[in-house]
Amino acid sequence: MNGHNGEDHRSFRFVAKSLGIAVAFTLVLAGGFFAYFNLPGPAPREDVSLGVTFSQRYARDLGVDWKAAYLAVLDDLGVRKLRLQVYWDIAEPSEGEYDFSDTDWMLDEAAKRGVEVILVVGQREPRWPECHIPAWVSENGADAVREARLTDFIGETVRRYRDRPEIRMWQVENEPFVKFFGTCPVFSREYFDREIAYVRSLDPSRPILVTDSGEFSTWTAAAARGDVLGTTMYRKVHNPAYGYVTYPLGPNYYRFKAELIRLLTGKDRFIVAELQAEPWADGWVAGKSVAEQYETMNPDLLREYVGFARRVGFPEAYLWGAEWWYWLRENKGEPAVWDTARTLFREGEKR
Repeated sequence: MNGHNGEDHRSFRFVAKSLGIAVAFTLVLAGGFFAYFNLPGPAPREDVSLGVTFSQRYARDLGVDWKAAYLAVLDDLGVRKLRLQVYWDIAEPSEGEYDFSDTDWMLDEAAKRGVEVILVVGQREPRWPECHIPAWVSENGADAVREARLTDFIGETVRRYRDRPEIRMWQVENEPFVKFFGTCPVFSREYFDREIAYVRSLDPSRPILVTDSGEFSTWTAAAARGDVLGTTMYRKVHNPAYGYVTYPLGPNYYRFKAELIRLLTGKDRFIVAELQAEPWADGWVAGKSVAEQYETMNPDLLREYVGFARRVGFPEAYLWGAEWWYWLRENKGEPAVWDTARTLFREGEKR
């Protein structure tokens, strides 16, 4: 009996010791990754091209003249790379009745200035509520009907614009694998794959961009489907439970994930599709004081975040927030962020 208890005791000690070693190893490994991810990273890449995501919808929501804001982005800031979206609910307000006038005008103005454009198609596109589905589609409620009508709309859009030389790539949907954010129907990978295949069939000459969360995704599903992977890159956000939070992620975090994607998928083209350049507020940004908005975005942070993206080293970074910079200048008499952006774009041209 005593011998049996002794064997049990030794067995328990062995298991406990093995478990302790495994836990210690895991903690050391996790600590090593955390330290590596938060190293300063390499020297900034000097040839990173800066662009802007521009949304006429968001400019309207802020109460500014969206066309004036757009022209200021092109002419005052000197932006030469744009990410634009064709909002389904704006461009097809009634079934089969199309109004592409907003997109036509933006592309015409971009073409006059030699601006390169990424054009986003689909139902999920930049800016809240993320999915921009016409009321006439939503009223039906059937997923099959919505997908069929969306396919028709995508076809109409790509055929309309595929001969425009200023468009350098298509983006199909926006962060489609981010299911926790936005007001959207249930995501179907099968339909998303059909969307990509359809766009490729209509225009095999241009690459397809698929975007994903930089902070909360492995990128594998997005990278496997697109020709180019576009990541978000946020630094300081507001959390209702914790207040202002700066993500404890350095440039090496994104570089490590890119290397992993190269290994797993063979894909080798990455851009920063959405670099934080506007506030992250608890609620509607324009309803907050300028001082509160400046907690998560201000001239110093704008310059810092562009430097961060340069250390990550992807060849392009599209800043998120130009409409807000313009609103600050025009509606609040606060030109500092706009002026800093102008300096950054002009510095980029000289590199």
